[in-house]
Amino acid sequence: MSPVSDEEPGGDGGRSGPRAKARPAFLRTKSIEQSIRDTEEPEYALTRSLSALDLTVFGVGVIIGTGIFVLTGAVARQQAGPATALAFVVAGVVCALAALCYAEFASTLPVAGSAYTFSYASLGELPAWIIGWDLVLEFALGTAVVAVGWAGYVRSLLDNAGWRLPAVLSGPDAASGFTFDILAAALVLVLTAILVLGMKLSARVTSVVVAVKVTVVLLVIIAGSFFIDADNYHPFVPEAQGTASVSGLRAPLIELMAGYRPTSFGVEGIFTAAAVVFFAFIGFDVVATAAEETRNPQHDMPRGILGSLFICTALYVAVSIVVTGMEKYSRLSIDAPLADAFKATGHPFYAGLISFGAAVGLTTVCMILLLGQTRVFFAMSRDGLLPRVFAKVHPRYGTPYRSTVLLGVIIAVVSGFTSIKALAALVNIGTLFAFVVVALGIVVLRRTRPDLHRAFRAPWVPVLPAVSVAASLWLMLNLPAETWVRFAVWMVLGVVIYVLYGRRHSRETEAGSRN
Repeated sequence: MSPVSDEEPGGDGGRSGPRAKARPAFLRTKSIEQSIRDTEEPEYALTRSLSALDLTVFGVGVIIGTGIFVLTGAVARQQAGPATALAFVVAGVVCALAALCYAEFASTLPVAGSAYTFSYASLGELPAWIIGWDLVLEFALGTAVVAVGWAGYVRSLLDNAGWRLPAVLSGPDAASGFTFDILAAALVLVLTAILVLGMKLSARVTSVVVAVKVTVVLLVIIAGSFFIDADNYHPFVPEAQGTASVSGLRAPLIELMAGYRPTSFGVEGIFTAAAVVFFAFIGFDVVATAAEETRNPQHDMPRGILGSLFICTALYVAVSIVVTGMEKYSRLSIDAPLADAFKATGHPFYAGLISFGAAVGLTTVCMILLLGQTRVFFAMSRDGLLPRVFAKVHPRYGTPYRSTVLLGVIIAVVSGFTSIKALAALVNIGTLFAFVVVALGIVVLRRTRPDLHRAFRAPWVPVLPAVSVAASLWLMLNLPAETWVRFAVWMVLGVVIYVLYGRRHSRETEAGSRN
């Protein structure tokens, strides 16, 4: 493919502005100005209804899930001891580095699509397609995995009440032969309907559910603080004891790290634990996908992204301090450390409350991941890289209803028929890959478009993005080799689809041919 200039036919067709250097067609960028103009086309315009509070609630809703109820005990027992609180701080700092980059992009380019849209404006069309293709998989698998986990919690609560679903409707984890997880599929379909009916309704539902689960978390912190034994904090950083395999643990989030052998305890154990608990923070980047539906994105997006991350980090640290104070770290359970810690102190009521909070919490995680995927898919369709028919907005509700229904049905079927535990780690590597791309995009756009007004500017560029890239790559290297293989296969498939369809139907190609 021969290089073309953005000013020449076959380049950006005048859509990206002049460039001093010729680019190959697959690296053509889409200008900030054109991206914003596309959001004003009535047929493809989303309704702006979200505030900074709504965005913060979305962020808290997607971050606080199973991790806060499960992961704490696993890493305390295996890697960091009572210093698990410091591991959460380290992981929070790594996420904050990426969050600052996301905040600058989202306030400068308030358009649906998150890392996909950011990449299109800075790195080019093919890199944008690759990261968009990555996000589609990340959010789809994330939604399905969380739906299956939610169904497991609900079945457990139903069993406790004496109601048992037939094995054929309980999914592949509960029986062999033909099975369908009716609860997981039903959850996805209900949330799909809510998303179609409008972002404001989705925000209200999310606000109610988040209020419930944050209340549960706060009750755990407050009630648990009365049962803390200071002796359980000694030693705060246990001595190093070689390596510890986590492949045999039953906790769902730990299973994602199967095959990884972390250092057990010591100062190095804190950083090893940070690599594990990082996955409890995944999801804050979904907030950026709602930029186009925010009333004042230049100011509200940074507040929503950074505010939700700060709140969740504080809650994670508080929970880890309480649970390691209630029970000696070496005796914490792997499957349900918070619930079992309360049982050990003679308070089973709180154990049931925690299970209820976990089930409620996963509802919003599932909905916001589905929200993120539909917005990325919508943005790619509006740009012509996917069929534009899926970019149509509902005339009454102002939502991308076609893409939402399509993806909701597909994910409902996947979650009903598959446990997908082996594929779940793809969610993690996909998120980290997006972090790397966004950090690189910040540096590139600062150099190519220094004239842009940036309502929020990430500090210490390019040092901060470089550190963010290094931290994300370090965590990616801690994932199993089979995860890298599956990720590579998905990326190769994406490139093939781009060559056969996306490159030919891109609106940038059409604009270039007209000029």
